[in-house]
Amino acid sequence: MIRSPRNFARAAGLCLFAGILAPLPAHADAGFRQWVSSFYSTAAKSGISRSTYEKAFNGVTTPDPEVLEKARYQPEFTTKVWDYLDSRVNPYTIAKGREMAARHAKTLAAIERHFGVDASVLLAIWSMESNYGEILTKTDRLHYVPQALATLAYADKKRAKFARNQLVAALKILQAGDISTREMTGSWAGAMGHTQFIPTSYLAFAVDADGNGHRDIWNSIPDALSTAANLLKKNGWRPGETWGYEAVTPRGGAKYSGQTKTLSQWTALGFTRPDGRNFPNGDRRAELKMPGGANGPAFLMSKNFFVLKRYNNSDSYALGVGVLADEIAGYGGVDQRWPRPAGTLDVKEKFELQSRLKKLGYYDGEIDGNFGSGSRAAIASFQSRAGLTGEAIPSQKILEAIRRH
Repeated sequence: MIRSPRNFARAAGLCLFAGILAPLPAHADAGFRQWVSSFYSTAAKSGISRSTYEKAFNGVTTPDPEVLEKARYQPEFTTKVWDYLDSRVNPYTIAKGREMAARHAKTLAAIERHFGVDASVLLAIWSMESNYGEILTKTDRLHYVPQALATLAYADKKRAKFARNQLVAALKILQAGDISTREMTGSWAGAMGHTQFIPTSYLAFAVDADGNGHRDIWNSIPDALSTAANLLKKNGWRPGETWGYEAVTPRGGAKYSGQTKTLSQWTALGFTRPDGRNFPNGDRRAELKMPGGANGPAFLMSKNFFVLKRYNNSDSYALGVGVLADEIAGYGGVDQRWPRPAGTLDVKEKFELQSRLKKLGYYDGEIDGNFGSGSRAAIASFQSRAGLTGEAIPSQKILEAIRRH
């Protein structure tokens, strides 16, 4: 997990506030450096000491260019819901979740008793946020949080206010001694640790569950999962209730999308569950959402779905957490088919294609259903060997060809 933050060389003698500055590296960004220097007055008003500030920015002389690149791409809001779910709710994440449920059973049971949040929901969040902590080992994907937030505050007008607030909060965390500067890594937007908390949320909800005197969501799984549970509880999580129900839409039922009614009222309108069971607790209210459009599965979302959105304000994200939690717990996933474009693969077929490519020696990566550069290169190699043309993307055509092969 621990890495040397980007552009975080320990330049002895550099002082952001002294009248005489040490010589700067040739690649230093004067405008960014001036912004960092001037922002101290804002941080000081929130109680940040000069020594904390200097330590946090010691050696940071340039913005992080990858931060601005990643800020332009957020899959929760740009990816089709079925592709988003395929990459997050699949045989790999389900099996890993069940493995983690067994490995951390005592911790999860204690958290569930204390906060009233289902263990499967916490496991799903852990998976969605950091692949059960695996992302923390990918040093090339981590960013030094103060530098990342300063980059956004300096160069991203849309996120500047957010970034300034988060930067002050990050400095407060450092000043409290919960984590060292060297360990304060996270996402491009400053989300940190196993459960990816932004600094203000960390300050509001972080829990020292293991009792070592520090709230540490980077290294302590009990702290990280308890912190996630605490956020949900304080935002109104209802213990013992589900996030929602998959529903079959009657003819013309799509016109009710976005409306809220009791489950009894939805039943009276002709909405049913895919397995034919009745909706329980008929007086409970739920909102109809149709993330795949009129031809896709419908969902009647209860209060807990909207609590999940307090973690990440995306319908796709909250649906992903809910469906993955159900799969980990053994309740099953989405029964109805998504309206995928003709010729595309569902999640099981994506895993099959990757597995076959690996068995034939074209692919040496993880079997995870995600078709990144390695998987696409493998498809291209297979196409070349098989005399096929077209773009190297997963498709029914490629799967059928490799089955024949």
